[in-house]
Amino acid sequence: MYEKFLKRIIDILVSLICLPIFIIVYIIFGLLIKIEDKGPIFYKADRIGKDSKPYGMYKFRSMKVNAPVLLNNDGSTYNAKDDSRVTKIGKFLRETSIDEIPQILNVLKGDMSIIGPRASLLSVIDTFKEDERDKMNVRPGITGYTQAYYRNGLSNREKRLKDAWYANNISFYIDIKILFKTVSTVLRRKGIYTNNQTNKKEEMKY
Repeated sequence: MYEKFLKRIIDILVSLICLPIFIIVYIIFGLLIKIEDKGPIFYKADRIGKDSKPYGMYKFRSMKVNAPVLLNNDGSTYNAKDDSRVTKIGKFLRETSIDEIPQILNVLKGDMSIIGPRASLLSVIDTFKEDERDKMNVRPGITGYTQAYYRNGLSNREKRLKDAWYANNISFYIDIKILFKTVSTVLRRKGIYTNNQTNKKEEMKY
């Protein structure tokens, strides 16, 4: 009942409530992004959606225009504190997760959920192992299990397995726990960078 009906209704209601906040953030940070390098405000990334269908995920642009895409050996996105591709305002947007706010538009469109598995790059769809594919049975989320509890502190394989677990165990209780943990993780700025991790891993407790 929750997964099939209530979750989508909650997504729409929360997104509509958050729209005024998105507009305010867009005006403020859109202006700052334009002032810094005059490039586009949004970045549209190709991601794998529900049932493995591709979609364009919106983010506030945090990198310089035409910055190259860098991947780690396991297919995860390269992400380091001293990444020269990231703009000054982009670094702040990433560390505070404000760059994720435009995904509210994806939630309203039905591409995403407020809470769900981490959205994977479309270019790596053929690298998924059989025990990882269940993560694509549900809509990816603005935040989720791995984002809340580990942010970027896990290997790509570990992220996929935990997201597959979430997709098979969705419940209102788990989503509420993830939501509160997300707030804590963002405020403490834990696990921001993939390529210079020193953060201790923390499991969800039931």
